[in-house]
Amino acid sequence: MTATRSQTVTLGIDEARALCIAAAIGAGAGDETARSIALAAVAAESEGQASVGLSHYVDYLEALEAGRIDGKAEPEISRPALAIYLADAKGGAAHTAFDRCFDDIAKAARLFGVTIFSQKNAYTCGSLGYFTGRLAEAGLVALAATNGPALVAGSGSTKPVFCTNPISLAAPAADGPPLIIDQSSSATAFVNVRRAAEAGEAIPEGWALDAKGKPTTDAKKAMKGVLLAFGGSRGANVALMVEVLAAGVSGANWSVDAPSISEGHQTPGTGLFIAALDPKLFDPGFEIRMRVHLDRLATRYGVHIPGSAKAAARLRSDASGITILAALHARIAEFAARKQA
Repeated sequence: MTATRSQTVTLGIDEARALCIAAAIGAGAGDETARSIALAAVAAESEGQASVGLSHYVDYLEALEAGRIDGKAEPEISRPALAIYLADAKGGAAHTAFDRCFDDIAKAARLFGVTIFSQKNAYTCGSLGYFTGRLAEAGLVALAATNGPALVAGSGSTKPVFCTNPISLAAPAADGPPLIIDQSSSATAFVNVRRAAEAGEAIPEGWALDAKGKPTTDAKKAMKGVLLAFGGSRGANVALMVEVLAAGVSGANWSVDAPSISEGHQTPGTGLFIAALDPKLFDPGFEIRMRVHLDRLATRYGVHIPGSAKAAARLRSDASGITILAALHARIAEFAARKQA
């Protein structure tokens, strides 16, 4: 660990993982859940996704402490068909059951061509691309959808009915990082509005409405109002599609019925839907074709390819560590100290 004059702390990746695991255990998690959520948070931070990295990890720690995450929950996993894995997180983290099933999901996708993982009764899952990206690194094309407590207005509504309801697709590409698309159905992620409110900064037009249903650029008023979907009704319809896959199929809470992720002691009971398929069964040359096409889009047409920047950031972090605010490090270390007590 290295401290700097600018009140930041630099941690090696292994050091950050160890700290976050200890913090989760200190907050009440069992070893398995602690490792699952810690690795996901550190991965997000190392890839430059600070909004769902270690600052968001504090939300997990506080949720563990308050009981919104049952850190010792034993997920119930069933297999009603050979290519379907159903998980009931039992109020625990979203990552635990997925980690338990990961190898089996990949194996089944290669055997049957496609596999579905569907989960209910979990806390929110942070970076959705963490799930699809891992499957892409295993040579699979993956599509994921998840929901959470209502924050976003529906088409024609000024009241929150959906969460930011992200959707992610990842695909392997030869001799390079996978394509990883991970985006919310809202005009921005909720954490961006919260961060602006805490910093006293304005937000762009089109992100939110205030409590009276009026457009606002005041982040604090937006926190009391509702987020807007991207692209108006089109984005709201995407949010509804996500809701059907994540909550409808799994039997999880609809967003309007999900308890808060930041207050109270109840799990939000959200859902997660992941479909994984083996592209080599459709086209043996898929990964090569994918790489050639992505390179053509980037070099000839100037297209930004999602996933490349994350991979580059991860390489830098592996070499130089991750740098976070000293206050954030101290907050996580507070929880870790309880493990030692």
